[in-house]
Amino acid sequence: MTDSLNERLNKILPRITSDDFLSGSGIGNEIAFYIFDYPPEDELQVRGFLNTLLDHIPKLKNGLRVKHVNLFDFVMDYLNSRKLLDKAIQMQRDKGDEALKKALAGPLHESKLGAVFADAVKPLDHDLVIVSGAGSVWPLMRSHTLLNNLQAVMGQTPLVLFYPGRYDGQSLRLFGKIKSNNYYRAFKLVP
Repeated sequence: MTDSLNERLNKILPRITSDDFLSGSGIGNEIAFYIFDYPPEDELQVRGFLNTLLDHIPKLKNGLRVKHVNLFDFVMDYLNSRKLLDKAIQMQRDKGDEALKKALAGPLHESKLGAVFADAVKPLDHDLVIVSGAGSVWPLMRSHTLLNNLQAVMGQTPLVLFYPGRYDGQSLRLFGKIKSNNYYRAFKLVP
């Protein structure tokens, strides 16, 4: 892990537990979506940091209601609840990745998952939502389309997406390579 990444990681805890951040001060009428981008090769270190972060939040801000969602686990739980997980695994074995991706396009369409995400997260019951696993769930789900569909369901609850790639303030580049042409109404969590 590079020193610059360590410096950025060390800024997260004070940032997300600040009253200004939690109240949305300074963002005007914008949606409180934030992205922490990082080099994909540092995924394991960032996962370890995320566990430490989740342990330290209540120590710094007692009573803060935080929900963490790993998108891979979220999708697997959703497919399992719809009794599609075993079928999906078998389809991947029998017909390959492209057939699976095509078959799951409907059930995993982000417009459907937005409502499922809201039911799982219950944003009104939390002060902060942290999302990880964007790289693990790709290409079955794209982060940018999920974020677009969450705008209507998150209300004033801040959402922080940990993203293995680059975010330039307007577009995401998953793994530093796969470009999305969509505009994001999100802020960089830390520069």
